[in-house]
Amino acid sequence: MEKEKIKWLQQMVVQRPTDPQAHYWLGIELAENDRYHEAISSLSTAISYCTDEKEKTEMVNELIKISSNLKQEEITAPSKPSSDSQMNAETDRHSPSLNKTKPFQPKLKVIHGNAIPPKVKQAHEDVKFEDVAGLEDLKKTIHLRIISPFFNKGLFSKFRKKVGGGILFYGPPGCGKTFIARATAGECNAHFYPVRITDILDPYIGISERNLRDIFDKARSQKPSILFFDEVDTIGFSRSKSSSNTRGLIDTFLTEMEGIDSSTEEILVMAATNTPWDVDNALKRPGRFDRLIFVAPPDFKAREEIFKLKIKGRFAEDIDTQLLASKTEFFSGADIENVVELASEFIIEDILTTGIERPLTTQDFLQTLENVQPSTLEWLRTVKNYVKYANHGGLYNDVEKYLRQHSRKI
Repeated sequence: MEKEKIKWLQQMVVQRPTDPQAHYWLGIELAENDRYHEAISSLSTAISYCTDEKEKTEMVNELIKISSNLKQEEITAPSKPSSDSQMNAETDRHSPSLNKTKPFQPKLKVIHGNAIPPKVKQAHEDVKFEDVAGLEDLKKTIHLRIISPFFNKGLFSKFRKKVGGGILFYGPPGCGKTFIARATAGECNAHFYPVRITDILDPYIGISERNLRDIFDKARSQKPSILFFDEVDTIGFSRSKSSSNTRGLIDTFLTEMEGIDSSTEEILVMAATNTPWDVDNALKRPGRFDRLIFVAPPDFKAREEIFKLKIKGRFAEDIDTQLLASKTEFFSGADIENVVELASEFIIEDILTTGIERPLTTQDFLQTLENVQPSTLEWLRTVKNYVKYANHGGLYNDVEKYLRQHSRKI
């Protein structure tokens, strides 16, 4: 019964990929079946799509609880018995008299509050800007504001300009913020450490803060390095909206980004979020995430390349990817992947019904697009209000320019 429920929820997620509630309930069901890694992934996705502050807080609390269960399971997992213990067990089995003199040992488990610091693994995947299709304006901006300081340290030092600091990528879900961050690290030729929320959060008091400090200490010991926090709003949530339990973590984040006893020289801290307005204002001040970069939905060239990539290896025939790119304005990379998956499902169903096998065609994709809308439009309409009423410091100038260019279509 549980497997059928999970399967049903998974189908709902495929049909409604941007619905946070669908991802949330799938995560809860997976956790109840002890599938903690999958549950954490589903809940993280739910948080990234959620716009309601109260619901997001509940999701974060649930994520902390599941992370705790996962860590407890890892700590208390029985280890493989050694050859000595196996030999002793064999001796006890054949010598009952010895069992009488064996001292009583209470079967108690000691659970430690994450005594071992988190191991943040360096990503070895070599990604460069040549692997990122389109987005030429964004690449130029990143080259000027991020990459150049790493290769022109002498020039920047003459003007006492700091190399490092913080960059916050923001934009609609599924537009490649994480991939852009990896490509930036590849261009900088620096150590790249992606930080997951589960590397930090811990239910025991003070452990989450210590985990965060340990991560920054490791980055400082291996300069130049790049730390990347995906969905940073989950740990840097506005203190005016968050609970008292998470404020200590935000205070630690602020201190590590730019504090009296800490330095981020030659350490680039990159982060990504779908909701920059939920990130604490203190994190967006000079010295912390003082550079916000808007990652827009993929342009025409990028959409064409994404279609080619997602169709590659499938049974398809003469797909007009230029036509498909022209029909998918404002579609994110995740939206395009969903279109390809839906078209594949449609043709498989057609083959099973008719018994006639045929390849995917452009018409199959056009028919699929009649029933699919870009998920980015809701985000763009939401951000329009923030640009209008909360752009006093010019934080959202990039997205404001984008909205002006496409005002008639949004």
